[in-house]
Amino acid sequence: MDKKSFPTFSSASWFFVLLHPVLKISASIYSNKIKPLEELVKELDAVHVDYLHVDCNDDLKVFDDIKRIRTFSKTPIDLHIISSEPEKFYDGIIETNTDLVTFQFENLKKPLKLPAAIKSKLGLAIVSATPFNVFEAYQDTFDFILFMTTTPGQSGGVFNKENFKKIRDFKNKFPGKRIHVDGGVTDEVAFVLRNMGVNSVVSGSYLVNADGLGKALHQLRSNDITSHTSISDFMLTKEELPTVSSSATFLEVLQSIEKYNLGFTSVTDSAGKLLGIISNADVRRGLIKNMGQLEKIQVKDIINPNPFKIKTSATVSEMLSFIKSIKPIILFLPVVDDTNVLQGIVTFNNLIKGE
Repeated sequence: MDKKSFPTFSSASWFFVLLHPVLKISASIYSNKIKPLEELVKELDAVHVDYLHVDCNDDLKVFDDIKRIRTFSKTPIDLHIISSEPEKFYDGIIETNTDLVTFQFENLKKPLKLPAAIKSKLGLAIVSATPFNVFEAYQDTFDFILFMTTTPGQSGGVFNKENFKKIRDFKNKFPGKRIHVDGGVTDEVAFVLRNMGVNSVVSGSYLVNADGLGKALHQLRSNDITSHTSISDFMLTKEELPTVSSSATFLEVLQSIEKYNLGFTSVTDSAGKLLGIISNADVRRGLIKNMGQLEKIQVKDIINPNPFKIKTSATVSEMLSFIKSIKPIILFLPVVDDTNVLQGIVTFNNLIKGE
């Protein structure tokens, strides 16, 4: 996209939009082994954390802690149950009226059948090796999936980047379901997940063991970060993109934009090199200019041949620096290699939806 395709927003306005996407933060309270429970929870409340994440490794005593927390905190409880006998937790869930309850799929011996008395928002947690399609059996009654991106129940792990693709694929298959992520979530990972449309992240060591909880929480919600994560790790790949050739008909262009629902289609040559982008705005201008003779509209009449783009080798920090150097707002950024072959696209729709 170049300047002709944009509304008139300043770079400051664009950056302000980036700073305010909605991403819920769930603080893993058991990741801090030093502070007393009440002290830690009150500190988290003071900085307005969204949820208190409580890991339960097959221990009914977890409800004693939940009842205790309820006496001094109104922050919603996010309970994660890891057990082969989930039914023994049902009474406690009902009694404490726990806000969110997630069951670890790999520990289940049989499909879950929860009593109607449980009014909690329900989630299914899966580890990186488990295909997300297991959620299908629960899609009618469960509200969200929890991607465990490190080892469940262990704090301080590193985010497994294979989950970026799984998250995109899950969104496409189950578009109405919320996505939560637990494991290795730092400020730079949180930015990427926020951009992908993830709804909530669990933060353990990064947040609850930080010297300043408020600062750490702000960084998880902020775009003012330093990140060496490569954009190629989380971009939409070329196999996931709408693409047409320069000889495409106007109808084929419209069908390509409609099928992928991203607001644009890319135009490439036979070698895969990027020739340009056709956005909804470009189509609109083409319609205005050629009203009454739509059958004559060709790709050359509506293509933007000089879109802003970025190299696959760029990091998140380099991408953000580039975005801030552009005056108009951009909704997507093509990613190319050194020979201008299209490799993918980074979209910013989810950040703008959050605002």
